[in-house]
Amino acid sequence: MKTLQFREAIAEAMSEEMRRDDTIYLMGEEVAEYNGAYKASKGMLDEFGPDRVLDTPISEMGFAGIGVGSAMNGNRPIIEFMTFNFSLVGIDQIINNAAKMRQMSAGQFNIPMVFRGPTASAGQLAATHSQAFESWYANCPGLKVVVPSNPADAKGLLKAAIRDDDPVIFMESEQMYGDKGEVPEGEYLIPLGQASIPREGTDVTVVSFGKIIKEAYKAADILEKEGISIEIIDLRTIRPMDHEAIINSVKKTNRLVILEEAWPFGNIATEITYQVQAQAFDYLDAPIVKLNTADTPAPYSPVLLQEWLPNAQDVVKAVKTVMYKQ
Repeated sequence: MKTLQFREAIAEAMSEEMRRDDTIYLMGEEVAEYNGAYKASKGMLDEFGPDRVLDTPISEMGFAGIGVGSAMNGNRPIIEFMTFNFSLVGIDQIINNAAKMRQMSAGQFNIPMVFRGPTASAGQLAATHSQAFESWYANCPGLKVVVPSNPADAKGLLKAAIRDDDPVIFMESEQMYGDKGEVPEGEYLIPLGQASIPREGTDVTVVSFGKIIKEAYKAADILEKEGISIEIIDLRTIRPMDHEAIINSVKKTNRLVILEEAWPFGNIATEITYQVQAQAFDYLDAPIVKLNTADTPAPYSPVLLQEWLPNAQDVVKAVKTVMYKQ
C-alpha cells in the first residue's frame, strides 16, 4: 500500500491507462499547461505531450462533442469538466449522442469514453456552482455513473471506467482532492456496479456515496459510544446500482437511512427507497428515512450552507428515529 491524495490517485489511474493504450487521451479546460484546475493531471502533459493531453477553450459543448466523435472512431477519450455544473453546457452531447449512439446505430458504434470532474457543493461557491447531478445522469439509459469517496476507490473505479465500452460519468469532489488514503500498489481495478461495506453493523443500515459519506462515519463513531451499531454501505457506482448489497443489509438490520447530498425530490435516495420497499418490505421495522440537502438552491452564506447540507448530527437523529429512540 502507498498513501496518495485523491487527486494523485486520479492522475495515476489516467496515466497508467494511457501508458497501456495509446487510444486514450485527456481533454478539457486547463488539464495540460496548468496541470489541471485541481492538479488532477499534474505531470501528464510532460509525459504524454500535447497530442494526448489537450487544453480546450471554455466550450463544453464543443469538446464534449469532439470526444463523442473521436470515441465513435476508435479512441477512448477522457473529458474533464472543471465542474459538472459546467457540463450543463455540453449535456446535449452527453445525453443525445454519447448515451444513445449505441442504440441509434443498432450497435455499430460503442462510445468508450469517460466524462469526469467534481460534482455537488464545495464551500462558498453559491447556487450555480454547488449542484449534485448524479441523479440527472443516472436517469439516462446508456450512461454509467460512478461516485468514489476515497483515493483507493477513485483509482480502481476510474481505471475500470476508462476500460468500459460505454460512456461513464465519473463524479468527484473539489473538497476531496486533498484527501489522503492508502492505495494498493500495482495493477488493480474495481468492477463497476459493486458497492462496498466499509463498516459493518447490526442495528441500522446507512447507504451513502461520495464526500457526504464522511458524515456517516462521524455519526457511526458517535452512535457506537451509545451502544448503537450502524452498517455503512458505500454505493461507489450509482448506475448500475448494487441493489443486492442494500437489500441484504436491510434484511440484517431491518432499518434504513439514506444519506445523499442532493435535493430531496426525485433523487438516488428515492430510487433506493422504492427498491427496498419492493424487495424487502416485510423486513422493515420502521419507515425509511432520507437525508438530503434543503429543497432550495445552495446558499452562499457559510452559516446558511451549514444548515443546507446534511451532517453527522442529522444522521444520528435519523438513526435514532428509525430505532424509535428519538
